Amino acid sequence: MTKATSLPTRLKRKHDLERAVRYLVKQDKHLAQAFRASGAPYFKMRPAGFASLLKIIVEQQLSTASANAIWGRCEDLLPDMTPDCLLACADDDLRALGLSRPKIRYARALANEITKGHLNLTHLARMSDANAMQALQSVTGIGRWTAEIYCLFCLGRPDVWPAGDIAVQAAYQSLHGLDARPSVQDFDGIAEQWRPVRGVAALILWNYYRHVKKRPIWK
Repeated sequence: MTKATSLPTRLKRKHDLERAVRYLVKQDKHLAQAFRASGAPYFKMRPAGFASLLKIIVEQQLSTASANAIWGRCEDLLPDMTPDCLLACADDDLRALGLSRPKIRYARALANEITKGHLNLTHLARMSDANAMQALQSVTGIGRWTAEIYCLFCLGRPDVWPAGDIAVQAAYQSLHGLDARPSVQDFDGIAEQWRPVRGVAALILWNYYRHVKKRPIWK
């Protein structure tokens, strides 16, 4: 069995993900069941930076199709996806893309924090998981889920655990035959057994959810 000490601290290569998956499916029969049913989890690193973090904000509480449609319009309006370019846009232009008033406020807050030097996305790579999460969540509109998705998919942090993600909760509920999804607090406790690659457990559960619900892959 793969020892926890030999597991990846970053998901930089396909081999890193494969090692973590092997470790988890040997440890947990329900994750093994999910893996057998749905195959290897999909994972593709997004480029770190303003554009990717803004895209995750756009995706908050939206279906994949809706988020992709709005993001496509954002890219058309802002081919140079920089904080300064976003701040130069009028609210009416951003609303025309499909962004809600709260998300416009969040997008502007993120752009302002970066341009003022209060948030340096490059420095996040050198921080611990906890400090990176704290830095991100200091920005208005960036909660735990948004910070976790950025840390997992843009920084390749394998132990970041999105306990509040409904799809991950629903996959766990289905695998264990539960009457209800676990609460965030309960799910945080459950995930302790999957350290130090809790984020990879989430990838397995996301993939299983997609398989069961016949949903498109989240990209």
